[in-house]
Amino acid sequence: MVASVFDLFKIGVGPSSSHTMGPMTAAADFARRLDDAAMRVEASLYGSLALTGKGHATDRAVLLGLAGHVPADIDPDEADREVERIRATRCLRLAGVRDIAFDEDRDLRFLQRERLDFHSNAMLFVAFDARGGELTRRTYYSVGGGAVLSEDDVLRNAPDEAGWDVPHRFCSGAALLQLTVDRGRTIAELMRENEETGLSPDEVSHRLALIRDAMSACIDRGIRSDLPELPGGLRVKRRAPAIHRTLIARQERALSDPLTVIDWINLWALAVNEENAAGGKVVTAPTNGAAGIVPAVLRYYERFAPAPSQRGVEDFLLTAAAIGSLFKENASISGAEVGCQGEIGVACSMAAAGLAAALGASPAQIENAAEIGMEHNLGLTCDPVAGLVQVPCIERNAVGSVKAIEATRLAMLGDGTHRVSLDQVIETMRRTGIDMNERYKETSLGGLAVNVVEC
Repeated sequence: MVASVFDLFKIGVGPSSSHTMGPMTAAADFARRLDDAAMRVEASLYGSLALTGKGHATDRAVLLGLAGHVPADIDPDEADREVERIRATRCLRLAGVRDIAFDEDRDLRFLQRERLDFHSNAMLFVAFDARGGELTRRTYYSVGGGAVLSEDDVLRNAPDEAGWDVPHRFCSGAALLQLTVDRGRTIAELMRENEETGLSPDEVSHRLALIRDAMSACIDRGIRSDLPELPGGLRVKRRAPAIHRTLIARQERALSDPLTVIDWINLWALAVNEENAAGGKVVTAPTNGAAGIVPAVLRYYERFAPAPSQRGVEDFLLTAAAIGSLFKENASISGAEVGCQGEIGVACSMAAAGLAAALGASPAQIENAAEIGMEHNLGLTCDPVAGLVQVPCIERNAVGSVKAIEATRLAMLGDGTHRVSLDQVIETMRRTGIDMNERYKETSLGGLAVNVVEC
């Protein structure tokens, strides 16, 4: 299937698309299905959700979802106040309609030693009547990027996005390149025509502008923040505001240092992921943990490209989504499934392709840029310290942003011919994820998550 650009880029809240946005979406869906007979709800979290859920604010997400909130519409400040009310009163307004008792210690279970077969990010919700009798139960899986599958979807082997009737179908990089030849279209034009099966051209442009504006606003909020530290207990300092002040103060010196542009790229990526770590509004790109790369590279295009344009911005996002769709279809964008190569690596690949498209690269050069972006992230583990999306996640976005631009520049120095194809790299990433030890898949049981604490 071909994923929509608006499935890959979702406006939501941090710190994690799979551990925050997904559980909130699932909990809200379950709550909406209940009638007045439901007097108590119990939620059980498995696998990676259980192991790193506290650090990823999964507990808050479940509370807010059961109370009827969804990621795209929630206000982070109001969310904090509502969670405090629920915990103080041990009562939540189910689906935003009626109050039921909710004892978090009893009704929200972190089953760290258990994992369901289909996916590590699994949730089970059970509703009970006034006498304690079970009314219904439903299992959900948060499969990356904020996307959620129910047990029914899994049984049908049919995700929600399946069946999208579009004129340009592709399931591989090779097929995508062939379409550009057969149809005489760029990758961005193919994706736009797919989107226009359900939206008018103006609506597509408007929704792309909303994504771009949300990314830009997130950068600016991160730069302006007056909070010295990120929440969670690691006491990680927010660096973006201070770095911004330093760069502004050194503007004249930048004239003699051509690498100053890298400092700005680093700043923009750090700003986004500090906002994400603080639970602010972000855009999954394709996940929250990797949300800084596409915005940072997009702003690089807008600020430093010779002739940036609205068309270039739209081509960037549409092309990045086409590449992200290939990874989502043929491998994974879930850190709990394939490690951080599925988050930072995919975001780097998407941003490299998007930038190449905006700069006027050929489809073959775009495919090469995407390939380079992932090839040099293969094997990247997901080992967040204390289960928080902070160390090494925030800096990793900055490095991934610079790497994406390097991938674009390398690809555009050539004519698009290269030894390793994007499809081969995607398959290698998938197999590497299968071979990767579970400790390095967003469990905080290995790597930096263990060694930093021990040191």
